[in-house]
Amino acid sequence: MAKARAASVAASSEWVGEDGIRQPGGEVHAWTPGLNQTLCGLALSRTRLRRFPHVPFDFRATDTITAEDQVRYVCPRCVAATSRRGERSWTRTSPRP
Repeated sequence: MAKARAASVAASSEWVGEDGIRQPGGEVHAWTPGLNQTLCGLALSRTRLRRFPHVPFDFRATDTITAEDQVRYVCPRCVAATSRRGERSWTRTSPRP
């Protein structure tokens, strides 16, 4: 799998926000516009995932999902495919001397 930096969202469901714009919900995957598959290899047509080219995929491995969120599951393989090599998912705030 190739690393992608400009990935958008493909999701299993959608909801309309207060501003009237479609937002992803349910199971969320990273998708490169122009291709018919997610970064983890799922075919969009076979899995019936909806495309959201206006929503960037900016999920991290450290993100937590609460009960109030419309997104229920973020694909860990897509998160790994969008993270940059050598980038840490955490930062040390107060290192020891």
